[in-house]
Amino acid sequence: MGLVLTGLLWLVVQWLWRQHRRQGPTSRKALIVSAYAFCLLLLLLLVGGLQYLWLERRNQAVTVEDLRILERADAFLKDESAWNRKDDRQCDDDKASGRWSLSCALDVACIEVLGHYEHARAALQEVRFVVEEVTHGRQFEGRLMGFNNLPETRFEDVKNVLRVARERVRQRLEKSGLGTVEGRDPR
Repeated sequence: MGLVLTGLLWLVVQWLWRQHRRQGPTSRKALIVSAYAFCLLLLLLLVGGLQYLWLERRNQAVTVEDLRILERADAFLKDESAWNRKDDRQCDDDKASGRWSLSCALDVACIEVLGHYEHARAALQEVRFVVEEVTHGRQFEGRLMGFNNLPETRFEDVKNVLRVARERVRQRLEKSGLGTVEGRDPR
């Protein structure tokens, strides 16, 4: 899609370059102004797409906090009775009931560990990547909520996604030389 937008932008810019010195009726000038506006819109779409790709990168640096977020989220989901299988992205009711959806467990764990929520945090992204893998690239409005709410998703599937993400973060931490702190309480 980005290549198509880039090609379209290039064609419009070339046309504008040829038109900028020509004299013509008002309608021609309106067309040129519209083409400039179209170029600006295409440029904004390209920049937004590149920013999305940057946030979705799989090689983000990880920190011990990422591991702590995943451990804390896993602790919230201690057993099946603590799982909210009907995620609505409203975490206050999860907090009040002690029943957590995958998304809310991660959101609240992120806030508890960092003091604020970071949507594109490596820990959360790693969970999204694992969800993509286990659902074979299935498209959701929100991957965490969509996976959590699938009728075929079982509690063990949610725990497995967290386990795989946690292990990947742990391995990346060890590879980076930052290491991990074993045997500590995830809170």
